[in-house]
Amino acid sequence: SDGGKLLVVPMVGSHWLSMKEVVEQLSQKGHEVVVLVPEVTWNIETSQAYKVVTHPVSQSLEELDNTF
Repeated sequence: SDGGKLLVVPMVGSHWLSMKEVVEQLSQKGHEVVVLVPEVTWNIETSQAYKVVTHPVSQSLEELDNTF
């Protein structure tokens, strides 16, 4: 298929772990992928396969840890 533009807004935690491989495969097939992530996160890291754009949040990492 023709490559397209995709915006991915993953949930923090295991949802991203499940999605990451799919996002990387879509990028390899020619899609331009932007992953929108909060500034405070556990396991969403940058990659050459997709562009990461962060957005500010009012929650600290300690608050995020305590929530879960």
